[in-house]
Amino acid sequence: MSLKDQFRFVKQNMKKNKRQMFMTIVATAIGCAFLIVLASVGFGLHKAIIKEMLEGRLVTEIDVNGKENEAGSIDQLTDRHIEYFEALENVKVVTRRQNLQQTPSFTIGEFTASAEAFVPHFPSELKAGFKLSEGRLPAKDNEIVVSHTFSKDLSHKAPDGVAPYHKDGTLKNELAFKDGVVGKTVDMEVLKINDGKETKASFPLTIVGVAEKPAKDWLSISNVYISETILQEVEKFTGTPRGNPEKNSAKEKTYDSVKIYAQNAQAVSDIIEKLDADNYITYSIHDEMKQVNKLFMIIKTGLLFIGTIAIIIASIGIYNTMTMAVTERAPDIGIMKAIGAKPKTIKSIFLLESSYIGFLGAVIGSVVAYGISSLVNFSFPLVFEHVFDEAFPEGLLFSYIPWTLTISSMAICFIVTIFSGWRPAQRATKIDVLRAIRREV
Repeated sequence: MSLKDQFRFVKQNMKKNKRQMFMTIVATAIGCAFLIVLASVGFGLHKAIIKEMLEGRLVTEIDVNGKENEAGSIDQLTDRHIEYFEALENVKVVTRRQNLQQTPSFTIGEFTASAEAFVPHFPSELKAGFKLSEGRLPAKDNEIVVSHTFSKDLSHKAPDGVAPYHKDGTLKNELAFKDGVVGKTVDMEVLKINDGKETKASFPLTIVGVAEKPAKDWLSISNVYISETILQEVEKFTGTPRGNPEKNSAKEKTYDSVKIYAQNAQAVSDIIEKLDADNYITYSIHDEMKQVNKLFMIIKTGLLFIGTIAIIIASIGIYNTMTMAVTERAPDIGIMKAIGAKPKTIKSIFLLESSYIGFLGAVIGSVVAYGISSLVNFSFPLVFEHVFDEAFPEGLLFSYIPWTLTISSMAICFIVTIFSGWRPAQRATKIDVLRAIRREV
Protein backbone atom coordinates (compact mmCIF):
# COMPACT_ATOMS: atom_id res chain seq x y z
CA MET A 1 0.00 0.00 0.00
CA SER A 2 1.45 3.37 -1.05
CA LEU A 3 1.66 6.38 1.25
CA LYS A 4 -1.06 8.09 -0.76
CA ASP A 5 -3.40 5.11 -0.23
CA GLN A 6 -2.59 5.15 3.48
CA PHE A 7 -3.55 8.83 3.69
CA ARG A 8 -6.80 8.13 1.86
CA PHE A 9 -7.56 5.28 4.25
CA VAL A 10 -6.82 7.47 7.30
CA LYS A 11 -9.10 10.31 6.08
CA GLN A 12 -11.87 7.85 5.30
CA ASN A 13 -11.68 6.34 8.78
CA MET A 14 -11.54 9.77 10.48
CA LYS A 15 -14.71 10.84 8.68
CA LYS A 16 -16.56 7.87 10.18
CA ASN A 17 -16.25 9.30 13.67
CA LYS A 18 -16.04 13.04 13.15
CA ARG A 19 -17.22 14.10 16.60
CA GLN A 20 -14.70 12.00 18.53
CA MET A 21 -11.87 13.04 16.20
CA PHE A 22 -12.89 16.69 16.49
CA MET A 23 -12.87 16.61 20.29
CA THR A 24 -9.48 14.84 20.30
CA ILE A 25 -7.98 17.47 17.98
CA VAL A 26 -9.46 20.27 20.13
CA ALA A 27 -7.95 18.75 23.27
CA THR A 28 -4.56 18.51 21.56
CA ALA A 29 -4.85 22.11 20.31
CA ILE A 30 -5.69 23.34 23.81
CA GLY A 31 -2.67 21.52 25.23
CA CYS A 32 -0.36 22.98 22.58
CA ALA A 33 -1.80 26.50 23.01
CA PHE A 34 -1.40 26.24 26.79
CA LEU A 35 2.23 25.19 26.36
CA ILE A 36 3.05 28.09 24.02
CA VAL A 37 1.19 30.78 25.98
CA LEU A 38 2.66 29.65 29.30
CA ALA A 39 6.21 29.64 27.96
CA SER A 40 5.63 32.95 26.15
CA VAL A 41 5.38 34.68 29.53
CA GLY A 42 8.97 33.69 30.30
CA PHE A 43 10.13 34.73 26.83
CA GLY A 44 8.26 38.04 27.06
CA LEU A 45 9.63 39.04 30.46
CA HIS A 46 13.13 37.93 29.39
CA LYS A 47 12.99 40.09 26.28
CA ALA A 48 11.62 43.09 28.20
CA ILE A 49 14.32 42.88 30.90
CA ILE A 50 17.13 42.51 28.36
CA LYS A 51 15.75 45.48 26.42
CA GLU A 52 15.61 47.55 29.62
CA MET A 53 19.18 46.58 30.46
CA LEU A 54 20.46 47.58 27.04
CA GLU A 55 18.63 50.92 26.83
CA GLY A 56 21.24 53.66 26.88
CA ARG A 57 24.03 51.17 27.59
CA LEU A 58 26.57 49.52 25.34
CA VAL A 59 27.20 45.78 25.28
CA THR A 60 30.79 46.60 24.31
CA GLU A 61 31.37 48.73 27.43
CA ILE A 62 33.59 47.43 30.26
CA ASP A 63 33.99 49.30 33.56
CA VAL A 64 37.40 48.88 35.18
CA ASN A 65 37.20 49.80 38.87
CA GLY A 66 40.82 49.26 39.90
CA LYS A 67 43.42 46.55 40.30
CA GLU A 68 43.81 44.17 43.22
CA ASN A 69 47.39 44.14 44.55
CA GLU A 70 49.25 41.39 46.42
CA ALA A 71 48.10 42.74 49.76
CA GLY A 72 44.47 42.31 48.72
CA SER A 73 43.67 46.03 48.52
CA ILE A 74 42.54 47.89 45.41
CA ASP A 75 44.92 50.23 43.56
CA GLN A 76 43.48 53.12 41.58
CA LEU A 77 44.17 53.31 37.87
CA THR A 78 46.89 55.54 36.42
CA ASP A 79 48.20 56.47 32.96
CA ARG A 80 50.30 53.29 32.75
CA HIS A 81 47.15 51.21 33.20
CA ILE A 82 45.42 53.23 30.47
CA GLU A 83 48.32 52.50 28.11
CA TYR A 84 48.04 48.79 28.89
CA PHE A 85 44.30 48.79 28.17
CA GLU A 86 44.76 50.64 24.88
CA ALA A 87 47.34 48.06 23.78
CA LEU A 88 44.94 45.13 24.26
CA GLU A 89 43.61 43.42 21.15
CA ASN A 90 40.13 44.47 19.92
CA VAL A 91 39.98 47.54 22.17
CA LYS A 92 38.35 50.45 20.34
CA VAL A 93 38.90 53.22 22.89
CA VAL A 94 39.54 53.77 26.61
CA THR A 95 37.79 56.67 28.34
CA ARG A 96 38.89 58.06 31.72
CA ARG A 97 37.59 60.65 34.12
CA GLN A 98 38.74 62.34 37.29
CA ASN A 99 35.97 63.24 39.72
CA LEU A 100 35.89 66.36 41.84
CA GLN A 101 35.38 64.79 45.28
CA GLN A 102 32.79 67.24 46.44
CA THR A 103 29.56 68.52 44.90
CA PRO A 104 30.08 72.21 44.11
CA SER A 105 27.29 74.71 43.56
CA PHE A 106 26.99 76.58 40.26
CA THR A 107 25.44 80.04 40.13
CA ILE A 108 24.18 82.10 37.20
CA GLY A 109 22.91 85.42 38.49
CA GLU A 110 20.29 84.57 41.13
CA PHE A 111 19.89 80.95 40.00
CA THR A 112 21.83 78.11 41.63
CA ALA A 113 22.23 74.37 41.03
CA SER A 114 24.36 71.59 42.51
CA ALA A 115 26.07 69.19 40.09
CA GLU A 116 28.82 66.60 39.95
CA ALA A 117 32.03 67.87 38.32
CA PHE A 118 34.32 65.70 36.18
CA VAL A 119 37.51 66.08 34.21
CA PRO A 120 36.94 64.03 31.03
CA HIS A 121 39.35 63.07 28.28
CA PHE A 122 37.30 64.45 25.41
CA PRO A 123 39.19 62.77 22.49
CA SER A 124 38.37 59.30 23.86
CA GLU A 125 34.87 60.38 24.97
CA LEU A 126 34.04 61.49 21.42
CA LYS A 127 35.31 58.23 19.98
CA ALA A 128 33.15 56.35 22.49
CA GLY A 129 30.01 58.20 21.36
CA PHE A 130 29.84 61.40 23.45
CA LYS A 131 27.79 64.05 21.61
CA LEU A 132 26.59 67.61 22.13
CA SER A 133 23.01 68.75 21.61
CA GLU A 134 24.16 72.36 21.22
CA GLY A 135 27.30 74.47 21.44
CA ARG A 136 30.87 73.20 21.06
CA LEU A 137 33.65 71.50 23.01
CA PRO A 138 35.85 73.58 25.36
CA ALA A 139 38.86 75.28 23.78
CA LYS A 140 40.07 77.15 26.88
CA ASP A 141 40.71 76.11 30.47
CA ASN A 142 37.79 78.11 31.87
CA GLU A 143 35.26 76.72 29.39
CA ILE A 144 32.95 73.88 30.37
CA VAL A 145 30.27 71.55 29.02
CA VAL A 146 27.15 70.77 31.04
CA SER A 147 24.58 67.96 30.90
CA HIS A 148 21.18 68.59 29.33
CA THR A 149 19.50 68.65 32.78
CA PHE A 150 21.74 71.42 34.13
CA SER A 151 19.43 74.27 33.07
CA LYS A 152 16.42 72.46 34.59
CA ASP A 153 18.22 72.14 37.92
CA LEU A 154 18.98 75.87 38.11
CA SER A 155 16.49 77.48 40.48
CA HIS A 156 15.83 80.78 42.18
CA LYS A 157 15.82 80.72 45.98
CA ALA A 158 12.23 80.41 47.22
CA PRO A 159 10.88 83.04 49.65
CA ASP A 160 10.75 82.00 53.31
CA GLY A 161 7.84 79.72 54.04
CA VAL A 162 7.22 78.89 50.36
CA ALA A 163 7.81 75.35 49.08
CA PRO A 164 9.92 75.48 45.87
CA TYR A 165 8.54 72.21 44.43
CA HIS A 166 5.13 70.91 43.39
CA LYS A 167 3.75 67.68 44.88
CA ASP A 168 5.01 65.71 41.87
CA GLY A 169 8.59 66.88 42.58
CA THR A 170 8.83 69.42 39.73
CA LEU A 171 10.15 72.92 40.35
CA LYS A 172 7.60 75.70 40.42
CA ASN A 173 7.57 77.71 37.20
CA GLU A 174 8.26 81.09 38.84
CA LEU A 175 11.49 79.72 40.36
CA ALA A 176 12.78 77.94 37.24
CA PHE A 177 15.57 79.13 34.93
CA LYS A 178 13.99 79.81 31.51
CA ASP A 179 16.94 81.02 29.45
CA GLY A 180 19.59 79.08 27.48
CA VAL A 181 22.88 78.32 29.21
CA VAL A 182 25.32 78.31 26.29
CA GLY A 183 27.50 81.41 26.49
CA LYS A 184 26.54 82.12 30.11
CA THR A 185 29.17 82.71 32.82
CA VAL A 186 28.70 80.47 35.84
CA ASP A 187 30.45 80.67 39.22
CA MET A 188 31.57 77.29 40.59
CA GLU A 189 31.77 77.44 44.39
CA VAL A 190 33.87 74.84 46.22
CA LEU A 191 34.37 74.16 49.91
CA LYS A 192 37.46 73.72 52.07
CA ILE A 193 37.39 72.51 55.68
CA ASN A 194 40.41 73.16 57.89
CA ASP A 195 40.27 72.41 61.62
CA GLY A 196 36.49 72.44 61.46
CA LYS A 197 36.41 75.84 59.78
CA GLU A 198 34.71 76.13 56.37
CA THR A 199 36.15 78.31 53.63
CA LYS A 200 34.65 78.79 50.15
CA ALA A 201 36.17 79.84 46.84
CA SER A 202 34.48 80.73 43.55
CA PHE A 203 35.79 79.94 40.06
CA PRO A 204 34.21 81.80 37.09
CA LEU A 205 33.56 79.47 34.13
CA THR A 206 31.93 79.83 30.72
CA ILE A 207 29.41 77.28 29.42
CA VAL A 208 30.16 76.53 25.75
CA GLY A 209 28.28 73.26 25.18
CA VAL A 210 25.39 71.06 26.35
CA ALA A 211 25.69 67.26 26.27
CA GLU A 212 23.12 65.20 24.38
CA LYS A 213 20.27 63.67 26.36
CA PRO A 214 20.84 59.96 27.18
CA ALA A 215 18.46 57.31 25.88
CA LYS A 216 16.91 56.62 29.29
CA ASP A 217 15.64 59.22 31.76
CA TRP A 218 17.18 57.42 34.73
CA LEU A 219 20.61 58.16 33.24
CA SER A 220 19.84 61.89 33.28
CA ILE A 221 22.13 63.25 35.99
CA SER A 222 23.24 66.87 36.27
CA ASN A 223 26.96 66.86 35.41
CA VAL A 224 29.54 69.51 34.60
CA TYR A 225 32.68 68.74 32.60
CA ILE A 226 35.60 70.94 33.64
CA SER A 227 39.24 71.15 32.52
CA GLU A 228 42.21 69.61 34.32
CA THR A 229 43.57 73.12 34.93
CA ILE A 230 40.44 74.06 36.90
CA LEU A 231 40.76 70.84 38.90
CA GLN A 232 44.35 71.73 39.74
CA GLU A 233 43.26 75.19 40.92
CA VAL A 234 40.64 73.58 43.14
CA GLU A 235 43.25 71.16 44.51
CA LYS A 236 45.59 74.11 45.17
CA PHE A 237 42.81 75.85 47.12
CA THR A 238 41.79 72.80 49.18
CA GLY A 239 45.32 71.37 49.47
CA THR A 240 43.92 67.92 48.78
CA PRO A 241 43.72 65.63 45.73
CA ARG A 242 40.48 65.94 43.75
CA GLY A 243 39.41 68.86 45.90
CA ASN A 244 38.32 66.67 48.80
CA PRO A 245 37.38 69.25 51.48
CA GLU A 246 38.69 67.18 54.41
CA LYS A 247 41.64 64.98 53.35
CA ASN A 248 45.16 66.38 53.43
CA SER A 249 47.25 63.76 51.64
CA ALA A 250 48.79 63.96 48.18
CA LYS A 251 48.62 61.25 45.51
CA GLU A 252 49.83 60.69 41.99
CA LYS A 253 47.43 61.32 39.15
CA THR A 254 44.77 58.61 39.18
CA TYR A 255 41.41 58.10 37.47
CA ASP A 256 38.09 57.52 39.20
CA SER A 257 36.20 56.21 36.17
CA VAL A 258 37.77 54.14 33.40
CA LYS A 259 35.73 52.46 30.65
CA ILE A 260 37.01 50.18 27.90
CA TYR A 261 35.01 49.94 24.68
CA ALA A 262 35.58 46.78 22.64
CA GLN A 263 35.48 46.67 18.84
CA ASN A 264 32.46 44.35 18.99
CA ALA A 265 30.33 42.39 21.46
CA GLN A 266 32.15 39.12 20.71
CA ALA A 267 35.47 40.61 21.89
CA VAL A 268 34.14 41.59 25.33
CA SER A 269 34.58 38.12 26.86
CA ASP A 270 38.21 37.84 25.70
CA ILE A 271 39.09 41.30 27.04
CA ILE A 272 37.43 40.61 30.40
CA GLU A 273 39.24 37.27 30.63
CA LYS A 274 42.62 38.99 30.15
CA LEU A 275 41.80 41.72 32.67
CA ASP A 276 40.60 39.20 35.26
CA ALA A 277 43.83 37.23 34.83
CA ASP A 278 45.74 40.43 35.67
CA ASN A 279 43.59 41.02 38.81
CA TYR A 280 41.67 44.01 37.43
CA ILE A 281 38.23 44.58 38.93
CA THR A 282 35.82 44.70 35.99
CA TYR A 283 32.11 44.93 35.32
CA SER A 284 30.14 44.88 32.08
CA ILE A 285 26.56 44.48 30.98
CA HIS A 286 27.80 41.30 29.32
CA ASP A 287 28.29 39.69 32.77
CA GLU A 288 24.88 40.86 33.92
CA MET A 289 23.22 39.50 30.79
CA LYS A 290 24.84 36.10 31.30
CA GLN A 291 23.31 35.84 34.77
CA VAL A 292 19.90 37.02 33.56
CA ASN A 293 20.01 34.57 30.63
CA LYS A 294 20.84 31.68 33.00
CA LEU A 295 17.96 32.60 35.29
CA PHE A 296 15.42 32.86 32.47
CA MET A 297 16.70 29.67 30.87
CA ILE A 298 15.71 27.86 34.07
CA ILE A 299 12.34 29.67 34.17
CA LYS A 300 11.54 28.96 30.52
CA THR A 301 12.54 25.32 30.86
CA GLY A 302 10.25 24.99 33.87
CA LEU A 303 7.34 26.59 32.02
CA LEU A 304 7.91 24.33 29.00
CA PHE A 305 7.90 21.30 31.33
CA ILE A 306 4.60 22.38 32.93
CA GLY A 307 3.10 23.05 29.50
CA THR A 308 4.24 19.65 28.25
CA ILE A 309 2.19 18.04 31.01
CA ALA A 310 -0.93 19.55 29.43
CA ILE A 311 -0.03 17.96 26.09
CA ILE A 312 0.60 14.61 27.82
CA ILE A 313 -2.87 14.83 29.37
CA ALA A 314 -4.32 15.57 25.92
CA SER A 315 -2.43 12.56 24.53
CA ILE A 316 -4.49 10.31 26.80
CA GLY A 317 -7.47 11.29 24.66
CA ILE A 318 -5.54 10.35 21.53
CA TYR A 319 -4.64 7.00 23.10
CA ASN A 320 -8.31 6.30 23.86
CA THR A 321 -9.39 7.41 20.39
CA MET A 322 -6.81 5.21 18.67
CA THR A 323 -7.63 2.24 20.93
CA MET A 324 -11.31 2.53 20.01
CA ALA A 325 -10.34 2.94 16.36
CA VAL A 326 -8.44 -0.36 16.49
CA THR A 327 -11.45 -2.09 18.04
CA GLU A 328 -13.97 -0.60 15.61
CA ARG A 329 -11.82 -1.28 12.55
CA ALA A 330 -10.89 -4.84 13.46
CA PRO A 331 -12.78 -6.27 10.46
CA ASP A 332 -10.97 -3.84 8.12
CA ILE A 333 -7.66 -4.83 9.65
CA GLY A 334 -8.54 -8.51 9.20
CA ILE A 335 -9.37 -7.94 5.52
CA MET A 336 -6.09 -6.04 4.97
CA LYS A 337 -4.16 -8.89 6.56
CA ALA A 338 -6.07 -11.45 4.49
CA ILE A 339 -5.14 -9.74 1.22
CA GLY A 340 -1.47 -9.61 2.22
CA ALA A 341 -0.98 -6.33 4.11
CA LYS A 342 2.13 -6.50 6.25
CA PRO A 343 2.05 -5.69 10.00
CA LYS A 344 4.43 -2.79 9.28
CA THR A 345 1.90 -1.25 6.89
CA ILE A 346 -0.98 -1.62 9.37
CA LYS A 347 1.13 -0.09 12.11
CA SER A 348 2.16 2.85 9.93
CA ILE A 349 -1.52 3.58 9.10
CA PHE A 350 -2.46 4.02 12.75
CA LEU A 351 0.71 5.98 13.53
CA LEU A 352 -0.07 8.19 10.55
CA GLU A 353 -3.54 8.81 11.94
CA SER A 354 -2.30 9.72 15.43
CA SER A 355 0.41 11.96 13.99
CA TYR A 356 -2.19 13.63 11.75
CA ILE A 357 -4.29 14.40 14.83
CA GLY A 358 -1.18 15.76 16.58
CA PHE A 359 -0.22 17.91 13.58
CA LEU A 360 -3.69 19.45 13.25
CA GLY A 361 -3.83 20.07 16.98
CA ALA A 362 -0.36 21.68 16.97
CA VAL A 363 -1.20 23.99 14.05
CA ILE A 364 -4.55 25.06 15.49
CA GLY A 365 -3.04 25.45 18.96
CA SER A 366 -0.22 27.63 17.62
CA VAL A 367 -2.66 29.94 15.83
CA VAL A 368 -4.80 30.21 18.96
CA ALA A 369 -1.69 30.87 21.09
CA TYR A 370 -0.68 33.85 18.91
CA GLY A 371 -4.20 35.24 19.25
CA ILE A 372 -4.17 34.83 23.04
CA SER A 373 -0.69 36.39 23.24
CA SER A 374 -1.82 39.47 21.30
CA LEU A 375 -4.95 39.75 23.43
CA VAL A 376 -2.94 39.48 26.67
CA ASN A 377 -0.42 42.13 25.58
CA PHE A 378 -3.28 44.45 24.66
CA SER A 379 -5.51 43.90 27.69
CA PHE A 380 -2.98 43.34 30.50
CA PRO A 381 -1.82 47.00 30.68
CA LEU A 382 -5.48 48.11 30.90
CA VAL A 383 -6.24 45.60 33.66
CA PHE A 384 -3.02 46.53 35.50
CA GLU A 385 -3.83 50.25 35.45
CA HIS A 386 -7.43 49.60 36.54
CA VAL A 387 -6.57 47.21 39.39
CA PHE A 388 -3.41 48.88 40.75
CA ASP A 389 -4.33 52.45 39.74
CA GLU A 390 -0.87 53.18 38.34
CA ALA A 391 0.80 53.32 34.95
CA PHE A 392 1.90 50.04 33.39
CA PRO A 393 5.72 49.80 33.16
CA GLU A 394 6.80 51.21 29.81
CA GLY A 395 8.24 48.66 27.40
CA LEU A 396 7.16 45.64 29.48
CA LEU A 397 6.13 42.79 27.17
CA PHE A 398 4.10 40.24 29.11
CA SER A 399 3.90 37.63 26.35
CA TYR A 400 6.27 37.05 23.43
CA ILE A 401 6.27 34.05 21.07
CA PRO A 402 9.48 33.61 19.07
CA TRP A 403 9.39 31.24 16.12
CA THR A 404 11.71 28.86 17.99
CA LEU A 405 9.08 28.46 20.73
CA THR A 406 6.40 27.71 18.15
CA ILE A 407 8.53 25.10 16.37
CA SER A 408 9.62 23.51 19.67
CA SER A 409 6.06 23.33 20.99
CA MET A 410 4.74 21.85 17.75
CA ALA A 411 7.55 19.29 17.79
CA ILE A 412 6.78 18.33 21.41
CA CYS A 413 3.08 18.01 20.57
CA PHE A 414 3.82 15.96 17.45
CA ILE A 415 6.20 13.58 19.25
CA VAL A 416 3.87 13.06 22.22
CA THR A 417 0.91 12.25 19.96
CA ILE A 418 2.96 9.73 17.97
CA PHE A 419 3.95 7.95 21.18
CA SER A 420 0.33 7.97 22.35
CA GLY A 421 -0.67 6.15 19.18
CA TRP A 422 2.22 3.70 19.32
CA ARG A 423 0.60 1.16 21.63
CA PRO A 424 -2.74 0.98 19.78
CA ALA A 425 -0.83 0.65 16.49
CA GLN A 426 1.12 -2.26 17.97
CA ARG A 427 -2.12 -3.87 19.06
CA ALA A 428 -3.55 -3.54 15.54
CA THR A 429 -0.72 -5.65 14.11
CA LYS A 430 -1.53 -8.53 16.51
CA ILE A 431 -5.21 -8.91 15.64
CA ASP A 432 -6.14 -12.42 14.49
CA VAL A 433 -7.49 -12.40 10.95
CA LEU A 434 -10.32 -14.93 11.45
CA ARG A 435 -11.53 -13.43 14.72
CA ALA A 436 -11.40 -9.95 13.25
CA ILE A 437 -13.51 -10.94 10.26
CA ARG A 438 -16.02 -12.63 12.59
CA ARG A 439 -16.11 -9.36 14.69
CA GLU A 440 -14.98 -11.24 17.80
CA VAL A 441 -12.15 -8.93 18.75
